[in-house]
Amino acid sequence: MTDSGQPLALDELSWIDVAAHLARDPRLLIPVGALEQHGAHLPLGSNVLIARHFALDLSREYQILRAPTVNYGVNVRTARAFAGTASLTQKTLHRSLNELLDAWEGHGVREFIILTAHRYEPHMEALATLITDRARVRVVQVWDVEVGDLLEKQAAVFHAGEAETSLMLHLYPELVRMDRARDFELSPAEFRRYLHGRLTAAPAGSAGVVGFPSAATAEKGAAIYRRIMDAIRRAVFQRDRDVSDAI
Repeated sequence: MTDSGQPLALDELSWIDVAAHLARDPRLLIPVGALEQHGAHLPLGSNVLIARHFALDLSREYQILRAPTVNYGVNVRTARAFAGTASLTQKTLHRSLNELLDAWEGHGVREFIILTAHRYEPHMEALATLITDRARVRVVQVWDVEVGDLLEKQAAVFHAGEAETSLMLHLYPELVRMDRARDFELSPAEFRRYLHGRLTAAPAGSAGVVGFPSAATAEKGAAIYRRIMDAIRRAVFQRDRDVSDAI
């Protein structure tokens, strides 16, 4: 592991370099995003940008190959009314990734680490049910990490609210329009219906936001990023090192 290395982008290397690297370390990071509205204050690609940033930092830190980001995922149906939002079906995302994993497994990849910041359940099901011959598949949902204690006005992570806006302020402040941020409160039960895709229309008055983006700060975002990175290190990388040390 090195903190000073370069992120190893699969699409920027020759096939000879990729083969040589996989012979030393047969792991591949795959960031998977979604092109979906995030209110008027955040870009459509927030899920893409967040997943890619984690993958870049992990690739650099652990010197692991990183695949090009998958920019499209499975979106909540009610979000598709917002301009620019584009979604794949669950079947299409699942099939596309299965075909990509099959190709890379044939080249020697023995472990896939899939990073996503999009929590819609059909999207997660498409990732969680990927099939390989022998390679291990790990799906890391960055928002599974508990960050409620780092927030002021929300007990949990909602959509384009305090947590997500804070993280974007930390990572991509130039893309955030806080002058457009508008709070919108939704009950936990209704938010679960949103994640399950059971709402027939976007909640009236939400403009695509659930939560309190007005409470977001870059400082909170930095703390959230550190918390999530530490959790990924422990769950994915530290555990592997502990096992190899024991052997």
